[in-house]
Amino acid sequence: MVGKIILTVTSFVLFIYILLFKMIKKNDTTYLAILVSQAIGILINLLQITLNILQSTPFDIFIYLLCIIIPILVFLLEFKKINVSEIINLSMAQIFIWTKNDKKSKEILINTLTKYRDSYRGHKMLAQIYEREGGMRKAIDEYVKVIEINNKDYRSYYKISILLKDLGKKDEAIEMLNNLLSVKPEIYEAVKMLGDLYLEKEEYKKVIKVYTKSLKCNKENYEIYYNLAIAYSMINDFETARKCYEKTVELNDEYYRAYYKLGQIALLYRDFDTAEQNFSKSIYNEKEVKSYIELAKINIIKNRKEKAIIYLNNAVKIDTGCYDIIKKEPMFFSIKNLLEKPEKEVKSEYKYDELEEKIENYLSNTYELVQVLNKNKEKDKSNKKNINT
Repeated sequence: MVGKIILTVTSFVLFIYILLFKMIKKNDTTYLAILVSQAIGILINLLQITLNILQSTPFDIFIYLLCIIIPILVFLLEFKKINVSEIINLSMAQIFIWTKNDKKSKEILINTLTKYRDSYRGHKMLAQIYEREGGMRKAIDEYVKVIEINNKDYRSYYKISILLKDLGKKDEAIEMLNNLLSVKPEIYEAVKMLGDLYLEKEEYKKVIKVYTKSLKCNKENYEIYYNLAIAYSMINDFETARKCYEKTVELNDEYYRAYYKLGQIALLYRDFDTAEQNFSKSIYNEKEVKSYIELAKINIIKNRKEKAIIYLNNAVKIDTGCYDIIKKEPMFFSIKNLLEKPEKEVKSEYKYDELEEKIENYLSNTYELVQVLNKNKEKDKSNKKNINT
């Protein structure tokens, strides 16, 4: 009985302390939930003393938890400068996020941040909600506050860069990414994004600088070598590009787009055997139209028309849209009437992104230019020979 009385007095003292010095002094109704739980515990304890009911170990544990443990925990946390009210509000906001109620969560977070402006987690949660809603500028503002509170939150630097890019502020995104990578060069997503932004601006030497520096931290990343190869190709350093593509497939022998570009570079050097080998390797699940067409061209050059027809028919089966293009290609004039005409329309499953189209078209156009130059050289030599004779 004495223990119950001591428990009641202690509980009441803690109740008054939280009521006066937490809820009223701070003008924060979040503590009301703790007070209600204490009141329930005190009530059960009084019923045990006065009416001798609810006498059991589970109820005793429940009383101690509500009346003593939770209030003391609150006291200890706030003694260590950890705001319990903030924790409760953020926990409630997180629950609403889990239940897909961003509106209610946002309301709680805004109210919480009005009281606790330096709440790192609160600003980050609100930024993520704005981002999901499409409020890019508001999301950026919140991520900036996150960084001001914790300047080592490098993921938030990256998030801001993404949002700036989406808003069309690519120069600001580039500046943010450069600042981030000067501190954390191992964040590959930031490296990739910065490289892509420089590729869009056609600043290929900067692309090379970004990816070359990144190799120190990502030596086994085949995508870095692939993107380096693209940049070297665009500045006509085809030998270095070839080495980078070869390193790409060495690290990932299923990266079929690299094989395709190796085939294109081999064509530039008129190495048709190597080109044929690489185009054959670039056929992904037999769904690569361009590879079949390039293989057909090589077989025309090698005077293997039957094999060329097979490759072209395969291309048409994958995408009937290429049938008319093939018929108009001068290299295929001698065999165009032997091709199988498609009975129904079929579209290729593979979708080219803008960068892939750009580099492949560039290599293809370069090859055509080399062909013209070679023909002109041969023509000049022939004319000089005729003049001399």
